[in-house]
Amino acid sequence: VALVRMQSDSMKPPAERRNYTSVIDALLQVKRNEGLAALYTGLAPNILRGMAMNVGGLSCYDQAKLFTMRVFGDTDPKKVSLATQLSAASFAGFAASFLSLPCDLIKSRLQDMKPLPDGTMPYRGIADCASKVLRNEGVFAFWTGMGPYWARLAPQSTIILLTIEAIRPAYRQTFRIEA
Repeated sequence: VALVRMQSDSMKPPAERRNYTSVIDALLQVKRNEGLAALYTGLAPNILRGMAMNVGGLSCYDQAKLFTMRVFGDTDPKKVSLATQLSAASFAGFAASFLSLPCDLIKSRLQDMKPLPDGTMPYRGIADCASKVLRNEGVFAFWTGMGPYWARLAPQSTIILLTIEAIRPAYRQTFRIEA
C-alpha cells in the first residue's frame, strides 16, 4: 500500500497528494486514518497477480523452449543453448506480464483509492474495480504500461528460469529423479 501510494502521489496535483514523508510515515498514517485493515487493501488481487505471473511464466517456459530449440537447432532438451534458454525465458516473461498486468492494475487502483466527495469509495472490490475499468476505459486499459512492465519483469523471469535450468540437473541427481 505504501509503495503504490507514494509512487502515485508524485503524479497527482498538489491538492490531491497525501504527502507521506517516508514508508513508515505512510504506514502509520494509513493505520491512523483508515484503520489496520487498510494496510491489506489489494491483498487478494496481489495474490491473484502472483498466481497469474507464475502460471504465465512457468507453464509457458517449457513450451517456448521446445519451440526455440527448433529455431536454434538444439536437439537435446537436456542440453540447450543459452540462446534457446534466453529466448524461451523472454517468451515466458511476456506471458507472465500479459497474464499478471490486469491483476496489478486492479491492485494498484484499490490500494490508491480515496473516498469520493460523498464519502463512498470508488470501488467495492476486485470485481467492481474490473467492471468499472472495462466499462469506462475499455478492455485495453488492463494492459496499460505493458512495455515497461514487461521490461521490468523479463530480466526477473530470465534470472529465475535460468537458475531453475542450472539447478534442475543437480536436484534430479540428488533425489534420483529420472528426467
